Amino acid sequence: MGKEKKKPVGRPLTTTKNFPKGWQSEVINLGELGASDVELRGFLNCICHETWERLLKDDREFSETIKEARAKCEIWWQRVGRLNLENKDFSPTLWYMNMKNRFGWADKKEIDHTSGGKEITGITRQIVD
Repeated sequence: MGKEKKKPVGRPLTTTKNFPKGWQSEVINLGELGASDVELRGFLNCICHETWERLLKDDREFSETIKEARAKCEIWWQRVGRLNLENKDFSPTLWYMNMKNRFGWADKKEIDHTSGGKEITGITRQIVD
């Protein structure tokens, strides 16, 4: 007797086949309007964060589409800042906080001068007069 294949339990995995027709161009268009990943997930029928991460990792077409949408989104937000620099009703602080949170901007970079969490050894400091 051969081994019987077990049927998967639970709901089938969401794939890009579950998305609306033409999802790729619509996702890129939303990116061009500054849409966040959460907005994109909503357009794609509210896929959960875990499904989003799995598709980014496992589905090349999905990953490339999202990368393009994210790049266009950042362009949109940078343009908003550039075009509103002299607008007295524009909130540069709010804009900057958005850029920091959305795109990883930072006031300064922390540099870890260690190796694997351990101090780097074997390096001497030379003081030059």
